[in-house]
Amino acid sequence: MNQLVDGVWTKGSIGASRKDGAYKRQNAGFRNWITPDGAPGPSGQGGFAAESGRYHLYVSYACPWAHRTLIFRELKGLAPHIGVSVVHPVMGDEGWTFASDFDGATGDPLFGAGFLRDIYLRADPHMTGKVTVPVLWDKQRNTIVSNESSEIIRMFDSAFDALTGNDTHYWPEDLRDAIEAVNDRVYPNFNNGVYRAGFAARQEAYDEAIGPVFETMAWADDVLSRNRYLTGDRLTEADWRMFTSAVRFDTVYHTHFKCNRQWLRDYPDLWAWTRELYQMPGIAPTVRQDHITHHYYRSHPDLNPHGLIPINPVIDWDQPHGRG
Repeated sequence: MNQLVDGVWTKGSIGASRKDGAYKRQNAGFRNWITPDGAPGPSGQGGFAAESGRYHLYVSYACPWAHRTLIFRELKGLAPHIGVSVVHPVMGDEGWTFASDFDGATGDPLFGAGFLRDIYLRADPHMTGKVTVPVLWDKQRNTIVSNESSEIIRMFDSAFDALTGNDTHYWPEDLRDAIEAVNDRVYPNFNNGVYRAGFAARQEAYDEAIGPVFETMAWADDVLSRNRYLTGDRLTEADWRMFTSAVRFDTVYHTHFKCNRQWLRDYPDLWAWTRELYQMPGIAPTVRQDHITHHYYRSHPDLNPHGLIPINPVIDWDQPHGRG
């Protein structure tokens, strides 16, 4: 993945740049928080109050991290209050673009930008770092609030409650320790684990990454055989964070990232749980398998030099899940 260096678009590696061949994900660079009254959040500056029409979300339907934010925008009834733009699914040498010649890609209605990096440069003309989705933009202050998905979904979870009247929380105080325990297992071993396997540049790095992927799937399958959700009988952030990787597993991670020992559907309770979440109101439209497959198979020439899209299995996401 190329990146900005002091505001200049510069060629860089796709991730497996360490000498040991292991994939290393960079941390997000913008870490401000929207709060109900604009008070400072856990990091960054204050002054980002929850207001209707003030914020705009830039996403890719292909990206599991951006997908989290789309889901929480739906769950919390924020669609009337926070606009959204969708980048083109294929990410080439220029990074994410606003080309609109793919169904569902919207272009950039705010500035008419050609590339996502143009949005980053509006916030910081001398930025150094990766240009990633999601991006939460403040139209009032003309800057990026955050590009860290795990924090954006927590802002969406509670900051706008007074505006929407939606007080259903997926990060409830009484379950936070349990949620964090699940996240601490799922993120490194599954969410990021498939990337560590897929972008490994040495056999040893791949071997180290691949085992935890399937160990985590087996663990989740066992938990879900006894519980409705990953932390018990309530749907939480932990479920949605795993869902966005699970829903991509059989179509891209299994083949493209060489996570091919088993399919998602080989884990009966994990597979049923994934369908249950998919079938919840408002979720199916956030899952665009056309964007997902075109992105992964056509954006990583190191892994798929001819950009061929394989014939994927026919998956019936609307099959009755039999849970609950």
